[in-house]
This record gives sequence, structure tokens and C-alpha cells, in this order.
Amino acid sequence: MAKTSLIDKEHKRRVAVAKGKYPQVRLHNRCKICGRPRGYYRDFGLCRCCLRKMAHEGVIPGLTKSSW
Repeated sequence: MAKTSLIDKEHKRRVAVAKGKYPQVRLHNRCKICGRPRGYYRDFGLCRCCLRKMAHEGVIPGLTKSSW
């Protein structure tokens, strides 16, 4: 698990962008569960690791983990 402080720090940066005190290009999307900045899926708001785990468990409606 990533540190929750990274998620909080990113939230503070988004608030600063809204006020015009931080450049928007420096923001990075983060997973809502673990805070991972890479492998992020915008449609779900999750990283690839959490998305795969939740799809395998059947938590996300309409999404199943495929295997062939």
C-alpha cells in the first residue's frame, strides 16, 4: 500500500490549482485505493493492479477478468 500522505498531498495540489497557485500540468492522477500514480485507468479511477484484483473478485459491475 502506498502512503496516504501522497494521496493527501495530491489533493492539496488540486485545491491549489483551483486557486491558481499551482501549475495544472504538474498534477498526476492517482489510484483511489492505493495511491499508485502509474497504470491509472480514468474510467474507473483505479490503477491496473487494483482494477485487476477487483475485477477478479467481481466487485466492479459489468467487468469480468478474461482468460483464454
